[in-house]
Amino acid sequence: MAVSTAGEYNYKVVKQFAVMTVIWGVVGMLVGVIVAAQLAFPDLTPHWSFLSYGRLRPLHTNAVIFAFGGCALFATSYYVVQRTCHARLFSDGLAAFTFWGWQLIIVLAAVTLPLGITSGKEYAELEWPIDLLIAAVWVAYAVVFFGTIFKRKIEHIYVANWFFGAFILTVALLHIVNSAALPVSLTKSYSAYAGVQDAMVQWWYGHNAVGFFLTAGFLGMMYYFMPKQAERPVYSYRLSIVHFWALIFTYMWAGPHHLHYTALPDWTQSLGMIFSLILLAPSWGGMINGVMTLSGAWHKLRTDPILKFLITSISFYGMSTFEGPMMSIKTVNALSHYTDWTVGHVHSGALGWVGMISMGAMYYLLPRLAGKREMYSVKAIEVHFWVATLGIVFYIAAMWIAGVMQGLMWRAVNPDGSLTYAFIESIKATYPYYSIRLLGGLLYLSGMIIMAWNMFMTIRESKPVDARIPEVAHA
Repeated sequence: MAVSTAGEYNYKVVKQFAVMTVIWGVVGMLVGVIVAAQLAFPDLTPHWSFLSYGRLRPLHTNAVIFAFGGCALFATSYYVVQRTCHARLFSDGLAAFTFWGWQLIIVLAAVTLPLGITSGKEYAELEWPIDLLIAAVWVAYAVVFFGTIFKRKIEHIYVANWFFGAFILTVALLHIVNSAALPVSLTKSYSAYAGVQDAMVQWWYGHNAVGFFLTAGFLGMMYYFMPKQAERPVYSYRLSIVHFWALIFTYMWAGPHHLHYTALPDWTQSLGMIFSLILLAPSWGGMINGVMTLSGAWHKLRTDPILKFLITSISFYGMSTFEGPMMSIKTVNALSHYTDWTVGHVHSGALGWVGMISMGAMYYLLPRLAGKREMYSVKAIEVHFWVATLGIVFYIAAMWIAGVMQGLMWRAVNPDGSLTYAFIESIKATYPYYSIRLLGGLLYLSGMIIMAWNMFMTIRESKPVDARIPEVAHA
Protein backbone atom coordinates (compact mmCIF):
# COMPACT_ATOMS: atom_id res chain seq x y z
CA MET A 1 0.00 0.00 0.00
CA ALA A 2 1.67 3.23 -1.13
CA VAL A 3 0.59 6.76 -0.30
CA SER A 4 1.33 9.68 -2.58
CA THR A 5 0.75 13.39 -2.11
CA ALA A 6 -0.20 14.03 -5.72
CA GLY A 7 -0.03 17.47 -7.23
CA GLU A 8 -3.16 19.52 -7.77
CA TYR A 9 -5.74 17.69 -9.84
CA ASN A 10 -8.17 19.17 -12.37
CA TYR A 11 -11.43 19.03 -10.45
CA LYS A 12 -13.08 21.81 -12.45
CA VAL A 13 -14.06 19.60 -15.39
CA VAL A 14 -15.10 16.80 -13.01
CA LYS A 15 -17.44 19.21 -11.21
CA GLN A 16 -18.86 20.51 -14.49
CA PHE A 17 -19.69 17.01 -15.70
CA ALA A 18 -21.06 16.01 -12.27
CA VAL A 19 -23.45 18.96 -12.16
CA MET A 20 -24.64 18.33 -15.73
CA THR A 21 -25.16 14.66 -14.90
CA VAL A 22 -27.88 15.65 -12.46
CA ILE A 23 -29.38 18.35 -14.68
CA TRP A 24 -29.57 16.10 -17.75
CA GLY A 25 -30.89 13.31 -15.52
CA VAL A 26 -33.88 15.46 -14.61
CA VAL A 27 -34.43 16.46 -18.25
CA GLY A 28 -34.07 12.94 -19.68
CA MET A 29 -36.32 11.36 -17.09
CA LEU A 30 -38.91 14.11 -17.50
CA VAL A 31 -39.12 13.31 -21.22
CA GLY A 32 -39.43 9.63 -20.26
CA VAL A 33 -42.37 10.40 -18.00
CA ILE A 34 -44.01 12.41 -20.80
CA VAL A 35 -43.77 9.52 -23.28
CA ALA A 36 -44.99 7.07 -20.62
CA ALA A 37 -47.97 9.38 -20.06
CA GLN A 38 -48.62 9.49 -23.81
CA LEU A 39 -48.90 5.70 -23.90
CA ALA A 40 -51.31 5.71 -20.96
CA PHE A 41 -53.26 8.78 -22.16
CA PRO A 42 -52.85 9.18 -25.94
CA ASP A 43 -54.62 12.56 -26.10
CA LEU A 44 -52.60 14.08 -23.29
CA THR A 45 -50.37 16.29 -25.46
CA PRO A 46 -51.28 18.42 -28.51
CA HIS A 47 -50.99 16.53 -31.78
CA TRP A 48 -47.94 18.43 -32.96
CA SER A 49 -45.31 16.38 -34.77
CA PHE A 50 -42.44 17.42 -32.46
CA LEU A 51 -44.43 16.25 -29.42
CA SER A 52 -45.34 12.88 -30.93
CA TYR A 53 -44.20 9.67 -29.24
CA GLY A 54 -42.05 8.74 -32.23
CA ARG A 55 -40.07 11.99 -31.91
CA LEU A 56 -39.83 12.16 -28.11
CA ARG A 57 -38.90 8.52 -27.47
CA PRO A 58 -35.43 8.73 -29.13
CA LEU A 59 -34.95 12.08 -27.38
CA HIS A 60 -35.59 10.30 -24.06
CA THR A 61 -33.16 7.45 -24.76
CA ASN A 62 -30.42 9.78 -25.98
CA ALA A 63 -30.89 12.14 -23.03
CA VAL A 64 -30.76 9.38 -20.43
CA ILE A 65 -28.00 7.27 -22.01
CA PHE A 66 -25.67 9.86 -23.51
CA ALA A 67 -26.48 13.03 -21.56
CA PHE A 68 -27.10 11.65 -18.06
CA GLY A 69 -25.03 8.46 -18.37
CA GLY A 70 -22.36 10.04 -20.56
CA CYS A 71 -21.74 12.98 -18.22
CA ALA A 72 -21.57 10.55 -15.27
CA LEU A 73 -18.92 8.53 -17.11
CA PHE A 74 -16.86 11.59 -18.02
CA ALA A 75 -17.03 12.90 -14.45
CA THR A 76 -16.12 9.65 -12.73
CA SER A 77 -13.44 8.54 -15.22
CA TYR A 78 -11.69 11.92 -15.01
CA TYR A 79 -11.83 11.80 -11.21
CA VAL A 80 -10.77 8.17 -10.84
CA VAL A 81 -7.90 8.28 -13.35
CA GLN A 82 -6.36 11.28 -11.59
CA ARG A 83 -6.77 9.86 -8.10
CA THR A 84 -5.47 6.38 -8.92
CA CYS A 85 -2.64 7.53 -11.19
CA HIS A 86 -1.56 10.38 -8.88
CA ALA A 87 -1.41 12.64 -11.93
CA ARG A 88 -3.29 15.67 -13.24
CA LEU A 89 -5.31 15.23 -16.42
CA PHE A 90 -3.11 15.08 -19.51
CA SER A 91 -4.53 18.28 -21.01
CA ASP A 92 -6.82 20.80 -19.32
CA GLY A 93 -7.65 22.31 -22.71
CA LEU A 94 -8.72 19.01 -24.27
CA ALA A 95 -10.67 18.14 -21.11
CA ALA A 96 -12.55 21.44 -21.39
CA PHE A 97 -13.20 20.68 -25.09
CA THR A 98 -14.74 17.33 -24.16
CA PHE A 99 -17.10 19.06 -21.72
CA TRP A 100 -18.32 21.82 -24.00
CA GLY A 101 -18.30 19.56 -27.06
CA TRP A 102 -20.42 16.95 -25.28
CA GLN A 103 -22.92 19.58 -24.10
CA LEU A 104 -23.17 20.89 -27.68
CA ILE A 105 -23.87 17.37 -28.94
CA ILE A 106 -26.65 16.98 -26.37
CA VAL A 107 -28.22 20.32 -27.32
CA LEU A 108 -28.04 19.44 -31.04
CA ALA A 109 -29.74 16.12 -30.27
CA ALA A 110 -32.46 17.96 -28.34
CA VAL A 111 -33.09 20.17 -31.38
CA THR A 112 -32.82 17.69 -34.26
CA LEU A 113 -34.65 14.66 -32.88
CA PRO A 114 -38.00 16.43 -32.20
CA LEU A 115 -37.72 17.92 -35.70
CA GLY A 116 -37.55 14.39 -37.14
CA ILE A 117 -33.93 14.71 -38.29
CA THR A 118 -32.79 11.16 -37.62
CA SER A 119 -30.95 8.24 -39.16
CA GLY A 120 -33.52 5.87 -37.65
CA LYS A 121 -30.89 3.67 -35.96
CA GLU A 122 -31.50 2.64 -32.37
CA TYR A 123 -29.18 4.53 -29.97
CA ALA A 124 -27.50 6.05 -33.05
CA GLU A 125 -30.25 8.32 -34.35
CA LEU A 126 -28.15 11.47 -34.73
CA GLU A 127 -27.29 12.56 -38.26
CA TRP A 128 -23.83 12.63 -39.80
CA PRO A 129 -22.62 16.17 -38.84
CA ILE A 130 -23.32 15.41 -35.17
CA ASP A 131 -21.72 11.97 -35.58
CA LEU A 132 -18.52 13.68 -36.74
CA LEU A 133 -18.58 15.95 -33.68
CA ILE A 134 -19.09 12.91 -31.44
CA ALA A 135 -16.02 11.27 -33.00
CA ALA A 136 -13.93 14.42 -32.45
CA VAL A 137 -14.97 14.72 -28.80
CA TRP A 138 -14.36 11.02 -28.24
CA VAL A 139 -10.85 11.15 -29.69
CA ALA A 140 -10.08 14.07 -27.36
CA TYR A 141 -11.54 12.06 -24.45
CA ALA A 142 -9.26 9.11 -25.28
CA VAL A 143 -6.20 11.37 -25.50
CA VAL A 144 -6.96 12.92 -22.11
CA PHE A 145 -7.68 9.59 -20.40
CA PHE A 146 -4.84 7.50 -21.81
CA GLY A 147 -2.45 10.45 -21.69
CA THR A 148 -3.13 10.68 -17.95
CA ILE A 149 -2.42 6.97 -17.54
CA PHE A 150 0.79 7.39 -19.53
CA LYS A 151 2.02 10.15 -17.18
CA ARG A 152 0.99 8.30 -14.00
CA LYS A 153 3.29 8.53 -10.99
CA ILE A 154 2.88 4.86 -10.00
CA GLU A 155 3.43 1.72 -12.03
CA HIS A 156 0.17 -0.01 -11.21
CA ILE A 157 -2.98 0.65 -13.26
CA TYR A 158 -6.02 0.13 -11.04
CA VAL A 159 -8.75 -2.11 -12.46
CA ALA A 160 -11.36 0.67 -12.66
CA ASN A 161 -9.17 2.31 -15.31
CA TRP A 162 -9.10 -0.95 -17.28
CA PHE A 163 -12.89 -0.82 -17.54
CA PHE A 164 -12.96 2.90 -18.35
CA GLY A 165 -10.27 2.40 -20.99
CA ALA A 166 -12.06 -0.54 -22.63
CA PHE A 167 -15.30 1.45 -22.70
CA ILE A 168 -13.60 4.43 -24.38
CA LEU A 169 -11.81 2.37 -27.07
CA THR A 170 -14.77 0.11 -27.87
CA VAL A 171 -17.36 2.88 -28.07
CA ALA A 172 -15.10 4.65 -30.59
CA LEU A 173 -14.96 1.52 -32.74
CA LEU A 174 -18.72 0.91 -32.46
CA HIS A 175 -19.65 4.49 -33.27
CA ILE A 176 -17.37 4.86 -36.30
CA VAL A 177 -18.34 1.53 -37.91
CA ASN A 178 -22.09 1.76 -37.30
CA SER A 179 -22.33 5.44 -38.28
CA ALA A 180 -20.65 4.98 -41.68
CA ALA A 181 -23.06 6.65 -44.08
CA LEU A 182 -23.43 8.48 -47.38
CA PRO A 183 -24.59 12.09 -46.79
CA VAL A 184 -27.07 13.48 -49.31
CA SER A 185 -27.70 16.77 -47.48
CA LEU A 186 -26.78 18.50 -44.25
CA THR A 187 -29.62 16.75 -42.43
CA LYS A 188 -29.93 13.44 -44.29
CA SER A 189 -27.70 10.44 -44.96
CA TYR A 190 -28.09 6.80 -45.88
CA SER A 191 -26.35 3.93 -44.14
CA ALA A 192 -23.28 2.44 -45.82
CA TYR A 193 -24.86 -0.98 -45.25
CA ALA A 194 -28.05 -2.46 -46.65
CA GLY A 195 -30.67 -4.96 -45.64
CA VAL A 196 -29.72 -7.70 -43.22
CA GLN A 197 -26.11 -6.48 -43.09
CA ASP A 198 -27.34 -3.11 -41.83
CA ALA A 199 -29.41 -4.86 -39.16
CA MET A 200 -26.44 -7.01 -38.14
CA VAL A 201 -24.08 -4.02 -37.84
CA GLN A 202 -26.75 -2.01 -36.00
CA TRP A 203 -27.28 -4.64 -33.31
CA TRP A 204 -23.60 -5.41 -33.05
CA TYR A 205 -23.41 -1.71 -32.20
CA GLY A 206 -26.64 -1.59 -30.19
CA HIS A 207 -25.93 -4.46 -27.84
CA ASN A 208 -22.32 -3.42 -27.34
CA ALA A 209 -23.44 0.13 -26.61
CA VAL A 210 -25.24 -1.55 -23.70
CA GLY A 211 -22.21 -3.76 -23.03
CA PHE A 212 -19.56 -1.05 -23.01
CA PHE A 213 -21.22 2.35 -22.63
CA LEU A 214 -23.79 1.14 -20.10
CA THR A 215 -21.87 -1.71 -18.48
CA ALA A 216 -18.07 -1.58 -18.72
CA GLY A 217 -17.87 2.14 -17.96
CA PHE A 218 -20.20 1.84 -14.97
CA LEU A 219 -18.27 -1.19 -13.71
CA GLY A 220 -15.30 1.20 -13.58
CA MET A 221 -17.44 3.27 -11.21
CA MET A 222 -18.28 0.19 -9.14
CA TYR A 223 -14.67 -0.85 -8.70
CA TYR A 224 -13.70 2.58 -7.36
CA PHE A 225 -16.67 4.01 -5.47
CA MET A 226 -17.88 0.79 -3.81
CA PRO A 227 -14.60 0.08 -1.94
CA LYS A 228 -14.09 3.80 -1.22
CA GLN A 229 -17.53 4.30 0.31
CA ALA A 230 -17.45 0.97 2.17
CA GLU A 231 -13.86 1.64 3.29
CA ARG A 232 -13.05 -1.95 2.39
CA PRO A 233 -10.69 -3.34 -0.29
CA VAL A 234 -12.15 -4.98 -3.40
CA TYR A 235 -13.18 -8.50 -2.37
CA SER A 236 -10.97 -10.21 -4.96
CA TYR A 237 -8.59 -8.24 -7.12
CA ARG A 238 -7.76 -11.38 -9.12
CA LEU A 239 -11.48 -11.90 -9.83
CA SER A 240 -11.75 -8.30 -11.03
CA ILE A 241 -9.10 -8.95 -13.70
CA VAL A 242 -10.74 -12.22 -14.77
CA HIS A 243 -14.07 -10.37 -14.83
CA PHE A 244 -12.57 -7.71 -17.11
CA TRP A 245 -11.06 -10.00 -19.75
CA ALA A 246 -13.98 -12.45 -19.82
CA LEU A 247 -16.54 -9.66 -20.10
CA ILE A 248 -14.92 -7.66 -22.89
CA PHE A 249 -14.26 -10.77 -24.98
CA THR A 250 -17.71 -12.28 -24.60
CA TYR A 251 -19.86 -9.17 -24.97
CA MET A 252 -18.72 -8.44 -28.53
CA TRP A 253 -20.43 -11.58 -29.86
CA ALA A 254 -23.86 -11.30 -28.24
CA GLY A 255 -25.56 -8.75 -30.53
CA PRO A 256 -27.38 -11.17 -32.88
CA HIS A 257 -29.76 -12.23 -30.10
CA HIS A 258 -31.69 -9.03 -30.93
CA LEU A 259 -32.49 -10.51 -34.33
CA HIS A 260 -33.95 -13.94 -33.54
CA TYR A 261 -36.48 -15.18 -36.10
CA THR A 262 -35.43 -12.58 -38.70
CA ALA A 263 -33.64 -12.81 -42.05
CA LEU A 264 -30.31 -13.04 -40.23
CA PRO A 265 -28.70 -16.46 -40.87
CA ASP A 266 -29.79 -18.98 -38.25
CA TRP A 267 -26.21 -19.88 -37.27
CA THR A 268 -25.55 -16.20 -36.47
CA GLN A 269 -28.62 -16.04 -34.27
CA SER A 270 -27.49 -19.19 -32.45
CA LEU A 271 -23.96 -17.80 -32.01
CA GLY A 272 -25.41 -14.69 -30.39
CA MET A 273 -27.54 -16.83 -28.08
CA ILE A 274 -24.59 -19.01 -27.01
CA PHE A 275 -22.33 -16.08 -26.22
CA SER A 276 -25.17 -14.38 -24.37
CA LEU A 277 -25.48 -17.43 -22.13
CA ILE A 278 -21.71 -17.55 -21.60
CA LEU A 279 -21.88 -13.87 -20.65
CA LEU A 280 -23.75 -14.79 -17.48
CA ALA A 281 -20.52 -16.10 -15.89
CA PRO A 282 -18.32 -12.97 -16.07
CA SER A 283 -21.29 -10.73 -15.32
CA TRP A 284 -22.13 -12.57 -12.13
CA GLY A 285 -18.44 -12.78 -11.26
CA GLY A 286 -18.33 -8.99 -11.25
CA MET A 287 -21.62 -8.75 -9.36
CA ILE A 288 -20.38 -11.14 -6.66
CA ASN A 289 -17.12 -9.21 -6.42
CA GLY A 290 -19.01 -5.98 -5.85
CA VAL A 291 -21.43 -7.40 -3.29
CA MET A 292 -18.70 -9.24 -1.36
CA THR A 293 -16.68 -6.03 -1.10
CA LEU A 294 -19.20 -5.12 1.61
CA SER A 295 -18.05 -8.10 3.71
CA GLY A 296 -17.48 -6.81 7.20
CA ALA A 297 -19.25 -3.54 6.42
CA TRP A 298 -22.89 -4.57 6.02
CA HIS A 299 -23.79 -2.67 9.20
CA LYS A 300 -22.96 0.58 7.38
CA LEU A 301 -26.08 0.17 5.24
CA ARG A 302 -28.16 1.21 8.26
CA THR A 303 -26.72 4.72 8.27
CA ASP A 304 -25.12 5.26 4.84
CA PRO A 305 -27.63 5.99 2.06
CA ILE A 306 -24.85 6.29 -0.55
CA LEU A 307 -23.90 2.67 0.12
CA LYS A 308 -27.57 1.76 -0.32
CA PHE A 309 -27.49 3.23 -3.82
CA LEU A 310 -24.30 1.37 -4.67
CA ILE A 311 -25.29 -2.07 -3.33
CA THR A 312 -28.78 -1.83 -4.85
CA SER A 313 -27.29 -0.94 -8.22
CA ILE A 314 -25.04 -4.01 -8.09
CA SER A 315 -28.06 -6.15 -7.21
CA PHE A 316 -29.92 -4.84 -10.26
CA TYR A 317 -26.80 -5.49 -12.36
CA GLY A 318 -26.88 -9.11 -11.26
CA MET A 319 -30.60 -9.43 -11.95
CA SER A 320 -30.41 -7.78 -15.38
CA THR A 321 -27.41 -9.86 -16.46
CA PHE A 322 -29.31 -13.01 -15.53
CA GLU A 323 -32.49 -11.95 -17.28
CA GLY A 324 -30.73 -10.87 -20.50
CA PRO A 325 -29.10 -14.23 -21.23
CA MET A 326 -32.35 -16.02 -20.40
CA MET A 327 -34.26 -13.80 -22.85
CA SER A 328 -31.66 -14.56 -25.54
CA ILE A 329 -32.68 -18.25 -25.57
CA LYS A 330 -34.72 -18.69 -28.73
CA THR A 331 -37.69 -20.39 -27.11
CA VAL A 332 -37.92 -17.69 -24.43
CA ASN A 333 -37.35 -14.98 -27.02
CA ALA A 334 -40.29 -16.29 -29.04
CA LEU A 335 -42.49 -15.22 -26.14
CA SER A 336 -40.67 -12.09 -24.95
CA HIS A 337 -39.60 -10.28 -28.11
CA TYR A 338 -41.56 -7.22 -29.23
CA THR A 339 -43.38 -7.20 -25.87
CA ASP A 340 -43.10 -4.91 -22.87
CA TRP A 341 -41.08 -7.60 -21.10
CA THR A 342 -38.12 -6.26 -23.09
CA VAL A 343 -38.95 -2.74 -21.91
CA GLY A 344 -39.00 -3.99 -18.30
CA HIS A 345 -35.63 -5.70 -18.79
CA VAL A 346 -34.04 -2.60 -20.30
CA HIS A 347 -35.27 -0.38 -17.49
CA SER A 348 -34.25 -2.76 -14.71
CA GLY A 349 -30.74 -2.28 -16.08
CA ALA A 350 -31.08 1.43 -16.92
CA LEU A 351 -32.90 2.63 -13.79
CA GLY A 352 -31.63 0.01 -11.37
CA TRP A 353 -28.01 -0.47 -12.44
CA VAL A 354 -26.93 2.60 -14.43
CA GLY A 355 -29.15 5.12 -12.65
CA MET A 356 -28.53 3.99 -9.08
CA ILE A 357 -24.75 3.62 -9.39
CA SER A 358 -24.50 7.01 -11.12
CA MET A 359 -26.49 8.62 -8.33
CA GLY A 360 -24.37 6.94 -5.67
CA ALA A 361 -21.17 8.07 -7.41
CA MET A 362 -22.47 11.66 -7.76
CA TYR A 363 -23.44 11.76 -4.08
CA TYR A 364 -19.86 10.68 -3.31
CA LEU A 365 -18.30 13.26 -5.64
CA LEU A 366 -20.42 16.39 -5.25
CA PRO A 367 -19.56 17.31 -1.65
CA ARG A 368 -15.87 16.63 -2.27
CA LEU A 369 -15.95 18.85 -5.34
CA ALA A 370 -17.66 21.59 -3.31
CA GLY A 371 -15.17 21.40 -0.46
CA LYS A 372 -17.77 19.93 1.91
CA ARG A 373 -17.71 16.85 4.14
CA GLU A 374 -21.12 15.62 2.98
CA MET A 375 -24.21 16.59 0.98
CA TYR A 376 -26.40 19.43 2.24
CA SER A 377 -29.04 16.91 3.38
CA VAL A 378 -28.16 13.28 4.08
CA LYS A 379 -31.84 12.71 4.92
CA ALA A 380 -32.77 13.79 1.40
CA ILE A 381 -30.39 11.14 0.00
CA GLU A 382 -32.25 8.54 2.08
CA VAL A 383 -35.63 9.79 0.80
CA HIS A 384 -34.31 9.77 -2.77
CA PHE A 385 -33.16 6.17 -2.40
CA TRP A 386 -36.51 4.85 -1.23
CA VAL A 387 -38.56 6.90 -3.71
CA ALA A 388 -36.34 5.76 -6.62
CA THR A 389 -36.35 2.11 -5.52
CA LEU A 390 -40.14 2.10 -5.20
CA GLY A 391 -40.40 3.71 -8.64
CA ILE A 392 -38.21 1.01 -10.19
CA VAL A 393 -40.29 -1.76 -8.63
CA PHE A 394 -43.57 -0.30 -9.93
CA TYR A 395 -42.05 0.23 -13.37
CA ILE A 396 -40.40 -3.11 -14.02
CA ALA A 397 -43.08 -5.25 -12.33
CA ALA A 398 -45.76 -3.62 -14.49
CA MET A 399 -43.75 -4.18 -17.66
CA TRP A 400 -42.85 -7.76 -16.84
CA ILE A 401 -46.49 -8.69 -16.21
CA ALA A 402 -47.70 -6.78 -19.28
CA GLY A 403 -45.01 -8.33 -21.47
CA VAL A 404 -45.69 -11.94 -20.53
CA MET A 405 -49.41 -11.31 -20.94
CA GLN A 406 -48.89 -9.79 -24.39
CA GLY A 407 -46.70 -12.68 -25.53
CA LEU A 408 -49.24 -15.26 -24.38
CA MET A 409 -52.16 -13.41 -25.97
CA TRP A 410 -50.38 -13.00 -29.31
CA ARG A 411 -49.54 -16.69 -29.60
CA ALA A 412 -52.89 -18.05 -28.33
CA VAL A 413 -54.81 -19.96 -31.05
CA ASN A 414 -58.22 -21.55 -31.29
CA PRO A 415 -58.67 -25.25 -32.16
CA ASP A 416 -59.19 -24.26 -35.82
CA GLY A 417 -55.85 -22.46 -35.88
CA SER A 418 -57.21 -18.91 -35.85
CA LEU A 419 -55.91 -16.35 -33.38
CA THR A 420 -57.79 -16.23 -30.10
CA TYR A 421 -57.27 -12.50 -29.57
CA ALA A 422 -57.26 -9.53 -31.88
CA PHE A 423 -54.22 -7.29 -31.43
CA ILE A 424 -56.39 -4.47 -30.07
CA GLU A 425 -57.47 -6.76 -27.25
CA SER A 426 -53.88 -7.10 -26.07
CA ILE A 427 -53.57 -3.29 -26.14
CA LYS A 428 -56.72 -2.94 -24.03
CA ALA A 429 -55.45 -5.52 -21.53
CA THR A 430 -52.11 -3.69 -21.27
CA TYR A 431 -53.65 -0.30 -20.49
CA PRO A 432 -53.69 -0.58 -16.65
CA TYR A 433 -50.01 -1.55 -16.61
CA TYR A 434 -49.08 1.58 -18.57
CA SER A 435 -50.67 3.63 -15.79
CA ILE A 436 -48.61 1.76 -13.17
CA ARG A 437 -45.48 2.28 -15.28
CA LEU A 438 -46.26 6.01 -15.36
CA LEU A 439 -46.52 6.04 -11.56
CA GLY A 440 -43.13 4.32 -11.31
CA GLY A 441 -41.59 6.85 -13.68
CA LEU A 442 -43.04 9.76 -11.71
CA LEU A 443 -41.54 8.41 -8.50
CA TYR A 444 -38.13 7.95 -10.12
CA LEU A 445 -38.27 11.47 -11.57
CA SER A 446 -39.27 12.83 -8.15
CA GLY A 447 -36.15 11.27 -6.67
CA MET A 448 -34.04 12.94 -9.36
CA ILE A 449 -35.59 16.32 -8.57
CA ILE A 450 -34.79 15.79 -4.88
CA MET A 451 -31.19 15.08 -5.91
CA ALA A 452 -31.02 18.26 -8.01
CA TRP A 453 -32.24 20.35 -5.06
CA ASN A 454 -29.73 18.66 -2.75
CA MET A 455 -26.93 19.28 -5.25
CA PHE A 456 -27.66 22.99 -5.66
CA MET A 457 -27.90 23.46 -1.90
CA THR A 458 -24.54 21.69 -1.52
CA ILE A 459 -22.62 23.65 -4.13
CA ARG A 460 -24.18 27.11 -3.67
CA GLU A 461 -21.52 27.96 -1.07
CA SER A 462 -18.63 25.90 -2.40
CA LYS A 463 -15.35 26.11 -0.55
CA PRO A 464 -11.90 25.85 -2.15
CA VAL A 465 -11.08 22.19 -2.77
CA ASP A 466 -7.76 20.82 -1.59
CA ALA A 467 -6.84 18.69 -4.58
CA ARG A 468 -3.66 17.50 -2.90
CA ILE A 469 -5.34 15.08 -0.50
CA PRO A 470 -3.21 11.91 -0.29
CA GLU A 471 -4.67 8.96 -2.15
CA VAL A 472 -4.01 5.36 -1.18
CA ALA A 473 -2.91 3.33 -4.18
CA HIS A 474 -5.12 0.31 -4.80
CA ALA A 475 -2.31 -2.02 -5.78
